[in-house]
Amino acid sequence: MKRLALLFIFLLSGCLAQPTPAPTITISAPMILSAEENPRAPHPGDEKFNREGVIITSVNLIARVDLNPTRIQINPSGSMPSTCGDLRLQVKPPDADYRIFIEAYSLTDPKKKCENVFQQFETNILLGVYSPGRYTIWVNENLIGDFVAY
Repeated sequence: MKRLALLFIFLLSGCLAQPTPAPTITISAPMILSAEENPRAPHPGDEKFNREGVIITSVNLIARVDLNPTRIQINPSGSMPSTCGDLRLQVKPPDADYRIFIEAYSLTDPKKKCENVFQQFETNILLGVYSPGRYTIWVNENLIGDFVAY
């Protein structure tokens, strides 16, 4: 009888759930899920022009809740060093620390004679859709603000 009870307990123990290791939380790398078209992005042939700095006087971040999913719009304003400059805003992919760097500069044609008078600019660009996380936005290495993507 003891042998039968022992055999029964042995067989029953095979039906019990085996412990599983606890799941570990994995953090995904930040990335752009879909990019927006940036009319101020660098173009092929830009290397023929002189690259000059710009003075950024303000940058506004606007959450565009009218879009689905919500996206961030950046509205920089400032001035370029000549009247015939062409503004460029290069948005780089986020790095591992969820930082988005935007480089603002102007291009001028070396063959054109331009007055060295500051030209004011005001523009906007729409950022794309990003993977979940808290992102900081930097324009010309200056922290502008942050946003959270869900």
